[in-house]
Amino acid sequence: MTPTPAQWLAGARPRTLPAAVAPVLAGTGVALGVDGFVWWKALLALGLALALQVGVNYANDYSDGVRGTDDDRVGPLRLVGSGLASPQAVKTAALGSLAVGGLLGLVLAATAAWWLLAVGALCLVAAWGYTGGAKPYGYRALGELMVFVFFGLVAVVGTAYVQAGGGAAVLVPALLAGTGIGALACAILVANNLRDIPTDREVGKRTLAVVLGEVRTRLLYAGLAALALVALAAVAALTTGWALLAAVAVVPLVPALRTVLGGARGPALVPVLQQTGLAELTYGLGLLVGVGMIGR
Repeated sequence: MTPTPAQWLAGARPRTLPAAVAPVLAGTGVALGVDGFVWWKALLALGLALALQVGVNYANDYSDGVRGTDDDRVGPLRLVGSGLASPQAVKTAALGSLAVGGLLGLVLAATAAWWLLAVGALCLVAAWGYTGGAKPYGYRALGELMVFVFFGLVAVVGTAYVQAGGGAAVLVPALLAGTGIGALACAILVANNLRDIPTDREVGKRTLAVVLGEVRTRLLYAGLAALALVALAAVAALTTGWALLAAVAVVPLVPALRTVLGGARGPALVPVLQQTGLAELTYGLGLLVGVGMIGR
């Protein structure tokens, strides 16, 4: 069976793409704030982030599918697990997406600093190693840590650095913004893994949620939301009070927190993924507008 274009799109999990867009918005906001904005580098960074996110999603689909982890899914469509696509086709899509990301990263490194190639290589290894390879770290309770590092700190700091250089006026706000973005990106994964605790436990997938259990995983979600707001306050103190525009992220976070802390399970947690993704996107957009435009 050959998937339709709509099914390939669903398999790419478009609802996760805010996790790729938000750090680029935040990093570009920091660059704009110090008059370091370079539009074409921002676009390259955006393309790189989207390609890596899609590559991670397809790689996760492939790896979980061939392990049988997706045989009884609650969440969005999985191409391999549902039998809509062959494992090889999804693996090819994953490697193709990661290759596009690698090419865009090569261009950015050539325009900024060649040592960024090492960072890019680590990103590619991390993207595949989440559920791929002999010892996937996503099965060893390390998924949230890697998301925080690569889709938070590295993505935000890297976006700001390639545009505005590496001075303290860039790196410190970018690290703080990356902390907030990374916390919300982690919260998306935490909500996803909270939903999947029963099926993951059954197939031996040892996510952080499985290790912590339901109650502590729900508290972790709330703690990550709080960390994002604390990091935002630090960005505002260091740059401009207009950074607090990003606090609009609280609007979608409130119903998400109500659902998570209210004890929802299974399909009832699916809206939390969208709400948390929207919170991360508005957080990044708020930093772009507040720090990079109004507060300059």
